[in-house]
Amino acid sequence: MEWREKGILLGLRPHGEGAAVIEVLTETRGRHAGLVPGGASRRMAALLQPGAQLDVTWRARLEEHLGIFRPEPLRSRGWVLGDRLALAGLNAVCALLLFALPEREAHPRLYRESLGLLDLLDRPGIWPLAYLHWELALLEESGFGLDLRRCAVMGAAANDLSYISPRTGRAVSRAGAGAWADRLLPLPPCLLGEGDAPVAEIVQGLEVTGYFLRHRLAPHLGTRPLPDARERLVARLRR
Repeated sequence: MEWREKGILLGLRPHGEGAAVIEVLTETRGRHAGLVPGGASRRMAALLQPGAQLDVTWRARLEEHLGIFRPEPLRSRGWVLGDRLALAGLNAVCALLLFALPEREAHPRLYRESLGLLDLLDRPGIWPLAYLHWELALLEESGFGLDLRRCAVMGAAANDLSYISPRTGRAVSRAGAGAWADRLLPLPPCLLGEGDAPVAEIVQGLEVTGYFLRHRLAPHLGTRPLPDARERLVARLRR
């Protein structure tokens, strides 16, 4: 068995004497693991950095085997080590993809959106809002997408969508919320794609997506909590 693809390195762990198991997200193979002989060596350290774009060839005797990766560098994102906020964003993306995606299941749209987001990390005025919308895409790809198109109560599109139901993930207008408003989550305009947003509003949006990541996606995957990397990013944005 053999295939070759471009992919994003999500993470690695040492394996045996000097080898490493890496996990790569590719467009058509999804999240895929493989062994890199010598991958834990100092020589390979610069190549095998989370977030790096790689050209990988995977080989195995049988498809269900772990297999061997031969990685070739396409694009390094090692520069983020000098930018704490960008590094926090990269770590959050990689950690959530490892957390949420099943192995070997293709998510081509999410792959493309992840790649586009990582390419924006050197533009601090743009990428935090792009990250928020990436979390919306992650929820949708995982089967827990939010419905922000129309009011869940009034049944039609409204220009005063102000809340989200924590139970259904559907938008609710101010008129539709009525006396139930204090039981709903606030809906910041940036989640509706209404122009630019200050950082405080983006953080408010991340509190909403975080609610559904914690209370919908995470329980579906077992007992693991959300990755600490996401909370570190939100804390840094809040500061």
